[in-house]
Amino acid sequence: MSVTNEVVTATPREGKFTKNVARRVRVSGKIPAVVYGAQQPSVAITVDPKQIQRILYSESGHNTIFDLEVTGSKAGTKTKVMIVDWQYEPIRGALMHIDMKRIAMDKAMRVQVPIQLQGVPVGVKTQGGILDQILREVTVECLPADIPSHIDVDVSELAFGQILRVSDLPHGGKLKFITDEETAVAHITAIREEVAPAADAVAAATTTAAEPEVMKKGKPETADAAADAKKGDKKDVKKDAKK
Repeated sequence: MSVTNEVVTATPREGKFTKNVARRVRVSGKIPAVVYGAQQPSVAITVDPKQIQRILYSESGHNTIFDLEVTGSKAGTKTKVMIVDWQYEPIRGALMHIDMKRIAMDKAMRVQVPIQLQGVPVGVKTQGGILDQILREVTVECLPADIPSHIDVDVSELAFGQILRVSDLPHGGKLKFITDEETAVAHITAIREEVAPAADAVAAATTTAAEPEVMKKGKPETADAAADAKKGDKKDVKKDAKK
């Protein structure tokens, strides 16, 4: 169940919505937000980031439906809302802004629900593979009160050559799966081993590395041989002159 009793109190924002104004809102300990939907005007507000973080990190996460109460509105007036978008500061990771949508509890809606794999697959336990989860969320349609926090599926019997698909997930009467039933969710893959360099490649690398040494040694030997040859020629010339 994604509906919570948490009540988030908000304050309307007025004036210009510039970066400097938003920065001042965050310095004051609040964060800027917008609430829209249900054929009503969008309203710019500020909220407590601690309350929003608590909701985002709850079991149902961003699919949590909670009450929003805007100060200045009619006493006791609360609106069911859901967080549909949020932004974090890239360096410190602080929450910077959120968008909320008004929810009609009597109308079906589409949401992304996390998939949780349960158990140790036989392909991992006895076949030495590893479990690879390809799809981590599935799109479903249901009434807001029926949104599950997650969908659990047992993968104990999953072996090499088998693929867990959306059609294999638990299908209840309250949920309508929008994601294609043939979409792969998980499978077992082999553990990749490091391939040793081929013997020919090693030999070639050794030969290439050794070639400069041979060339360095060959040059002085050639020079010495040429010098010896010149000395021999001079001796022969002297002998011929004496004769």
